[in-house]
Amino acid sequence: MTVRITWKRVLVTILTLALAGLLFAWSGLFQISASSGHWKITEWFLHWTMQNSVRTYSTFGTPDKVREDDGLVSAAGHFRQACQVCHGAPGQPPSPQMQAATPPAPDLAETVHHYDDAELFWIVQHGVKYTGMPAWPTQERPDEIRRMVGFLRRLPGMTPRQYEALTHVSARQAPSQLRAGLLESCTGCHGADGLGRKQGDIPILAGQKASYLRDALRDYASGKRASGPMQVAAAPLSESEMAALAEHFATMPGLEDKPLPHTDPILFEGIRERQLPACTRCHAPGKPKPLIAGQHATYLENRLRSWRGEETVIDAHKTQLPMPVIARRIPEKEIRGLARALSEAGGEQPANARPQP
Repeated sequence: MTVRITWKRVLVTILTLALAGLLFAWSGLFQISASSGHWKITEWFLHWTMQNSVRTYSTFGTPDKVREDDGLVSAAGHFRQACQVCHGAPGQPPSPQMQAATPPAPDLAETVHHYDDAELFWIVQHGVKYTGMPAWPTQERPDEIRRMVGFLRRLPGMTPRQYEALTHVSARQAPSQLRAGLLESCTGCHGADGLGRKQGDIPILAGQKASYLRDALRDYASGKRASGPMQVAAAPLSESEMAALAEHFATMPGLEDKPLPHTDPILFEGIRERQLPACTRCHAPGKPKPLIAGQHATYLENRLRSWRGEETVIDAHKTQLPMPVIARRIPEKEIRGLARALSEAGGEQPANARPQP
């Protein structure tokens, strides 16, 4: 018996199979429970597809060179707060409940070597569909993602004691308005003294204006300011907790509301031909803007360079702040010297003594 294949029969067959699939889905017989897991071939296919996709898309956005010792404290702090519950950490097993997901989150100490830096960067930045792996909270902070990739590279050889040293600092007596453990989630990165644990990418909070710190927490919580770690940290805070944290760090010895130094002409004179105002117009004593004298030089330099960017500008289009415009008017060659002059105004020591795991 010979069956003739015609276009009509092909279309009818395809339509019949499609309708059968829809009928099966409508019946509710398809097992979608996490406890049932995947068929082995389904698990292999999804993982194979994911690896191929990551390899392809990561070639279009290769990050700057990742330094494994750069920003370890801030990356480790965010990992402890947002990632440890699913992936576990040195000396810290993952949550059994999260491991009951399909698929369960992998042990990163065993899997990171399967990916190069560009692939890890892409996964951390964009997340993975059909798993519990979310995208980075903001797509505007590639600097934070680079630091996380550097931390992940160190993870396989990290001991529990080293991980604890990176992520935990015992806090001083916490304000009564704060729930247990909340202040420690801040001091892990910012230090019990609020001085940023000598990390150039972490700002000094001690002595900063309480009003500025409170407003910053509000902006992070609402997404007006972009920072993966800070948005995650600020989102669950109540108004009273924000106020208590701001007052706690503001009353510590650190930054001081004192005149800026005369060591750089931009501070007092600006650059008239570039329409660049002097820094003292906003940051002099008694002005409402945040204190910057004595702040970490690396932090100030990074902020200015981020504001100068085009597609990666921090805070510019969401809050209509003047700093992105001002930062673009500062000559490139002057940025590092300006940041250094400001940091030395408060007697800051160079942030090169990094806490080593």
